[in-house]
Amino acid sequence: MRLPHRAAWPIAAFLVGYPVWWALGFGGLSVVVLAPAMAAVLWRRRPIRVPRGFGLWLLLLAGYLVSAVMLAEMPPGTYGVFGAGRLVGYAMRLALYASLTIMMLYLGNLTEHELPQLTLVRMLGALFLTTVAGGLLGVFAPHLQFTSPVERLLPGWISGNSFVQNLIHPTTAQIQKVLGHASPRPEAPFEWANAWGSNLSVLLIWFVVGWWVYGGPRSRLAVAPLLALAAIPVVYSLNRGLWIGLGVAVAYLMLRLGFRGRVLACAAVTAGVLVFFLSPLQAMVTQRLDSPHSNDIRAFTVTATIAAARSSPVIGYGNTRNATGNHKTITTGKSDWCETCGHPPLGSDGQLWHLMITQGFVGAVLYVAFFAGAIRRHWADRSPIGMAGVLVMILTLLYMFVYDGLVTPLSLYLISFALLWRNSMKDGPR
Repeated sequence: MRLPHRAAWPIAAFLVGYPVWWALGFGGLSVVVLAPAMAAVLWRRRPIRVPRGFGLWLLLLAGYLVSAVMLAEMPPGTYGVFGAGRLVGYAMRLALYASLTIMMLYLGNLTEHELPQLTLVRMLGALFLTTVAGGLLGVFAPHLQFTSPVERLLPGWISGNSFVQNLIHPTTAQIQKVLGHASPRPEAPFEWANAWGSNLSVLLIWFVVGWWVYGGPRSRLAVAPLLALAAIPVVYSLNRGLWIGLGVAVAYLMLRLGFRGRVLACAAVTAGVLVFFLSPLQAMVTQRLDSPHSNDIRAFTVTATIAAARSSPVIGYGNTRNATGNHKTITTGKSDWCETCGHPPLGSDGQLWHLMITQGFVGAVLYVAFFAGAIRRHWADRSPIGMAGVLVMILTLLYMFVYDGLVTPLSLYLISFALLWRNSMKDGPR
């Protein structure tokens, strides 16, 4: 991988150095730390160019600013009191939105000399390897966790916030009873198991582009064993959204590739299917599909989220809220007979629902329009980077129903958007 120009060091620090950020307790918040350096690069090269469709994104950010006026309000069917936790959550999300916007503009304003497209793709490939390593760690050392330096330095009233805690306290896996018994779901080096699944699928796309499409004989030789290793945490993640996303990716490639590409794709899929059915992984997938325990929970929270959004459809409520009761009972708090009772957070089952509760239906429409517009504009780009970028945009819209975008998934979505944008300026590899 070619070393980037000094102006591009912040993105290299973010993608290649991500394991260090995670261990320090910054994780996805590292983009907030690096945003000032990216902003300085942008400031020196004014006027700043922006991508088509950027107005939709600005409206989305403006809507989030306006939604702050509703932070003290409680929609029907929700429970809680206005306090520091809600303000901290809002402030952190605002900082993330602003930092990710700066990162997107920063990438689009770097020249091909300063940051070649292929170098950026291979940085994403490096993070894919980190993600696979973290996934394997989650499978074989699921109880590993530690207190990060950031967590030690923050006051308890901030570090104790559940949203903040997930970001600053490194763990290798979430232990959940998805199969009826406690089992680990890999999440290292990201904030949640679902974030791991979303990020893995996006990074896999760029890994294949960088190591196979643009790779030499030695890197191509390494692709198959690395993908075989990745299959272990992919299955043990018990992540149906990830599995569906990989299926959509295969279908997309079959649609877009020519005859030769389709033959190669079919051969790869056939080999993967044979390995899968001859391994112990098949039993685990079957057991997961037979245990859809989260469906009732999602149905309850999504219904409650839509109902809450109807009471503030234009600007939402600025932050998430907790539902009164849950899908089993209206009882508040856990009990001996109902361990899952309590107040599930609304808007935590996917970016679409998160936007509805925080920014109303208008925010959700703006988000969809921004990424759908990218698909429409770049569909004709049949270069490897163009087709890969469009695939990520499709997955972005698919995953918004089941995965939260913040923190790290949205950063990878916008980096992929920036790759498409840069490719449209015809100064990258095509």
